[in-house]
Amino acid sequence: MRLKPVAIVDTREKTAWRFAHLPAERGTLATGDYSVRGLETLVALERKSLGDLVACCGRGRERFVAELVRLRAYRFRAVVVEATLAELERGGWPGKLAPSHVLGSIASWQARYCPFVFAGDADAAARWAERYLFQAARAIYERYSAARALLV
Repeated sequence: MRLKPVAIVDTREKTAWRFAHLPAERGTLATGDYSVRGLETLVALERKSLGDLVACCGRGRERFVAELVRLRAYRFRAVVVEATLAELERGGWPGKLAPSHVLGSIASWQARYCPFVFAGDADAAARWAERYLFQAARAIYERYSAARALLV
């Protein structure tokens, strides 16, 4: 049997990533912006642009932390950032938040909730997300295939 996962893109996602090898369809997700059809309670990716992430460290903090708390319940989860760590260290965004504040928040959130992946630009983030969604589906398939063998 060949594994053929389908990505689910949350309906609230305005400009969805395009995947080269993974078919995608729209759907409403309880948490995150991307998942895999049939595995929506196990797999969740949250997408953040640099501006979105910085806003989450300031005025949007409470809402974002609530999202991270929900993400923690997923077996396969990550926040995929469309920026590099070097960009975060340089700062230069509008507002008063210093890079040290943003980086401290991210470090705290990673320790408490889930990994953050600094993928670079949106295209690189989409390529990483596509691979991750496929590999998460594969890991789940392999685990349950092994369990089914025990029932024979």
